[in-house]
Amino acid sequence: MTALTLSTSSAAALRADALVVGVAKGAEGPVIAPGAEAVDKAFGGKLATILETLGATGAEGEVTKLPAASGLKAPVVLAVGLGKAPAKGDGFDAEALRRAAGAAARALAGSKKGAFALPVEDAAAAAAVAEGALLGAYAYDKTNGNGAKSNAKGSKDKDKGEKDKKDNGPLAEVALLGAKPRDKAYKAAAERATALIAEVNRARDLINTPSNVLDPASFAAAAVTAAKEHGLKTEVLDEKALAKGGYGGILGVGQGSDAPPRLVRIAYTHPKAEKTLALVGKGITYDSGGISLKPAGHNETMKCDMSGAAAVFAAVVAAAKLGLRVNVTGWLALAENMPSGSATRPGDVLSMYSGKTVEVLNTDAEGRLVLADALTRACEEKPDAIVDVATLTGAMVLALGNRTFGIMANDDAFRTTLHEIAEEVGEASWPMPLPADLRKGIDSPVADLANMGERMGGGLVAGIFLKEFVEDGIVWGHLDIAGPAFNESGPFGYTPKGGTGSAVRTLVRLAERTADGDLG
Repeated sequence: MTALTLSTSSAAALRADALVVGVAKGAEGPVIAPGAEAVDKAFGGKLATILETLGATGAEGEVTKLPAASGLKAPVVLAVGLGKAPAKGDGFDAEALRRAAGAAARALAGSKKGAFALPVEDAAAAAAVAEGALLGAYAYDKTNGNGAKSNAKGSKDKDKGEKDKKDNGPLAEVALLGAKPRDKAYKAAAERATALIAEVNRARDLINTPSNVLDPASFAAAAVTAAKEHGLKTEVLDEKALAKGGYGGILGVGQGSDAPPRLVRIAYTHPKAEKTLALVGKGITYDSGGISLKPAGHNETMKCDMSGAAAVFAAVVAAAKLGLRVNVTGWLALAENMPSGSATRPGDVLSMYSGKTVEVLNTDAEGRLVLADALTRACEEKPDAIVDVATLTGAMVLALGNRTFGIMANDDAFRTTLHEIAEEVGEASWPMPLPADLRKGIDSPVADLANMGERMGGGLVAGIFLKEFVEDGIVWGHLDIAGPAFNESGPFGYTPKGGTGSAVRTLVRLAERTADGDLG
């Protein structure tokens, strides 16, 4: 992972491959953001004018490179847009700083060191720049993305020299100028950013790993390995244990695949914790749709259908790294949804771990089935709150687009808390209802309920289905990350193409607030 250092050096004196400065949209043209005073001075106070001549406006994410002026130790100045300049006396929005730093880090891929002279008037601003730069510096190792040995055909034959030419790798070091390495607040912000983004990147790596490399068993093995490294407890239920325990939802989804399912419990505990969070993640390592096969054009990226489990896994490890005073238990519901002679058929009835029966009307509505078993199991431990995370419905993508996830809950205050937290950390989200009138649509004549209901409002129907498996009296939230979990378009800000690690930062911040006694 990219190294992060705090530096009190002047931007003019620090040796680096490039100096990163901020430029904002002013009323009369681009204006140089605080932090770049020494750089502007080296240009005779005309840096803004030069950038405007080069076409820079200060728009968010805009990147402009130019040769450094005499007196600067770095050979290149990279100006990155911060968007509209704030009112006098106000600082830049944290998310604007994250996105700008991320765009700059992406633009410096292949460089050894970037010196970031962006506005860091306090530790919170420094944290935002650090997070954005580290997020933006991500690159997936195509041959060994999740730490497991690749068995992809032809991977051994790839010419390493050719690979190195085409893939320069991420920016190796981010030097954060204007930060105070001896100040406790700045130091803590840097340490948190490093630990947090390492786990976001863990989730990204898992999501980007091909399904022929990452199946339920290897995902479970990765969790066990990480648990040993960070002092976490794990329990892995294989197909025999799942059958003995009556986990009909997970088994029903996974029974069509040669790669059998798993349910993983990974837990971080703190000796002085007063609260416990349970996090439940959908982990479909590949989703073909099963017998209800997805059409061409809808299955090529379905290695990402385990993004919820990746987010939960990463969040538990992050809580351990940060030493949070809260217990966090992750449940990874892992299966591969494939069509075969042994696959669950539309019309079959599954006996769930809760004892309820479910008529499967569509085998492509499989995520709710594995989550239902895991939610029931999580409730048995009586946590103070449960949050599940899943790439659950295409309906949520239709409703909110590709960059925003939906939030549902059985408690309005908790839903509001989750929304506030997501917005705070820079993850776009929107609160969604659980309309009571949609419950009737999942009635079944042959089972307690069906896994499908009304087509309109399908994302809400899925949430209503999950609510059926949450014990009364336990606060529960549901994050449908189907849109932002996997970015099929070009990279932007600090978001790469491919797996994004969506919801990790929200879950970690929730754990931090719970540790502070502010569960909401």
